[in-house]
Amino acid sequence: MRRLSAQRRMVEQWRGMEKKSLDIADLITLATEEDDTSLQDGIQSEVGALTTQLEKLELELAFSGEFDSRNAILSIHAGAGGTESMDWADMLLRMYLRWAERRGYKTEVLDITLGEEVGVKSVTISVSGDYAFGYLKSEHGVHRLVRLSPFDSDHARHTSFVLVEVLPEAETGTDVSINPDDLRIEAFRSSGPGGQHMQKTSSAVRITHLPTGLVVTSQNERSQHQNKDIAMRILLSRLLELELEKQAEEKAKLKGKRIEAGWGNQIRSYVLHPYRMVKDHRTDYETGNTEAVLAGELDDFITAYLRSIAGRQDE
Repeated sequence: MRRLSAQRRMVEQWRGMEKKSLDIADLITLATEEDDTSLQDGIQSEVGALTTQLEKLELELAFSGEFDSRNAILSIHAGAGGTESMDWADMLLRMYLRWAERRGYKTEVLDITLGEEVGVKSVTISVSGDYAFGYLKSEHGVHRLVRLSPFDSDHARHTSFVLVEVLPEAETGTDVSINPDDLRIEAFRSSGPGGQHMQKTSSAVRITHLPTGLVVTSQNERSQHQNKDIAMRILLSRLLELELEKQAEEKAKLKGKRIEAGWGNQIRSYVLHPYRMVKDHRTDYETGNTEAVLAGELDDFITAYLRSIAGRQDE
């Protein structure tokens, strides 16, 4: 029903654009026949609005994936580099939270492990809104930062790497089925912030999926029940990802080698020294306005990636 509703909305949008283009054509004919220059400004305005809408719908052609309309679960993992990498992970977390806020998406921190001194070792958030996964799938991969270290007394230049994972949020009972006997559920005391209650009670939850060895934890909530629900949400999405990877491997046998996003395969570089630039290595889109990007202005990068996908689909 959700897919049917989305298809109906898409058809209505294209038909509405078709009608609008015919109306504009009639206005152009009328203005030409009557030599009415007063209509020209109105026609130009209508054409501009139609062009903007067309570009938006063309971009949405990239949303052909089965799960693109879903909410997203985004995880950020600090790489090698200690304090530097954990601070970079925290910077990326703020960047994505601000991007989501700009789009009117709802975000929720599902699990977080703070760094010993600054930043975060890892964090998982949910991003809820129309096509959240469709947009954020462009962010899956390794993000590289080059800057003068604020933690180095010599202010030497450092390079840090952080892995960003983006999963579609799975739907219980439809995408993945889990045998309760395949789960090992353990409770433990939270090691994160939250006061004495969280640290004195065994409210944190660790779930191990025995057949795959996947392990997920949640310790942010005060209640063990809430943490269990969050851990199950994350586990379902990771199991869905495994299933999608199996399908991709089958397709790869027919289509050729599939390049995985992994450590050393950075998708984007953020350079703050000796010059300022953010560059996406998949699309070659770049900008010198690093402050804006780190403040959540990611739409140009996402649009460039989605257009590249749409281009490959046309081929």
